[in-house]
Amino acid sequence: MCYSAQIRANYRDYVRLFGATLSIKEFVDLFFRREQAKLKVPKAMELAFEQAPASPDEEAIQAAIATYKAQRTLALEQELFAQRKRLADAERTLQTKTTKAALDSQRIATAKISKARLDLEDLRRTEPKDRDSRIFPGVYAPVMVVRDGQKVVLPMRYQCRPQGKPASYDVQFPGTYNARRDNLEKFWRGQFGRNHGILLASAFYENVARHAMEHRDLGPDEKPENVVLEFKPNTGQDMLVACLWSHWTHDGEPDLLSFAAITDEPPAEVAAAGHDRCIIPIRPDHVDAWLNPDPKNLQALYDILDDREPMYYEHRLAA
Repeated sequence: MCYSAQIRANYRDYVRLFGATLSIKEFVDLFFRREQAKLKVPKAMELAFEQAPASPDEEAIQAAIATYKAQRTLALEQELFAQRKRLADAERTLQTKTTKAALDSQRIATAKISKARLDLEDLRRTEPKDRDSRIFPGVYAPVMVVRDGQKVVLPMRYQCRPQGKPASYDVQFPGTYNARRDNLEKFWRGQFGRNHGILLASAFYENVARHAMEHRDLGPDEKPENVVLEFKPNTGQDMLVACLWSHWTHDGEPDLLSFAAITDEPPAEVAAAGHDRCIIPIRPDHVDAWLNPDPKNLQALYDILDDREPMYYEHRLAA
């Protein structure tokens, strides 16, 4: 399962590479609803709108980002104040008597103060970092699709909720951020051949067992240990990741755009590193055909997935 990816979070990359346009309405809605709905947006997605907005709508998004940051800053400062008071109260108690409650308060307050400080620093940081463009399930990313005959970039959640399913589907099927190739005509039949997308990514991350990565059996008293590996094409190229997506609607609830990355059996070097799945990067000359699928010719779509961009994935332990 591709549980995390390093993506191109700036929609302008899609505009430059594919001539796509931005579907501004959905981006405006995302940034205005983010705080209330607790939507997760990578920091790098904000940067495209914070720097030189190109329209009144982009200026509105910039204002929404500024409002969000002000609200988030206030909340973190209030959390810092509350936890500092909690820590001081616990330390006063411990000066006269050692109690479990005071020790717990001391430990918890110290941890929360540290986290709030780091969150504040990260919120105020302007220098970009690699982690700003990394997505996990539940996080939004720009995805390119075709709508009304035109390539457009939409903000979508990385975990697909198919149209017609209840909101509880997210909990019932938490792994729907990936779509297995061998299940495309079953579980994903409502999307495969109909709603196709492209995600630009430079790397993906997988959980593997250390002993599998090291090509050995577990020791007699050894417990399995999980490690996270980063996989990157040795060409340095971005991957055009094949995706499925859905526009979910339900009376009385906000619309949801969401997507899943298609995965397949891994190439030899990924399998040798201890993982059994891999995303599918398609060739640039298949982009138009992939984004304009014919539901009556699924074999042509499988052919595109088979004729994928040749890449060798180098791996390393993720930081």
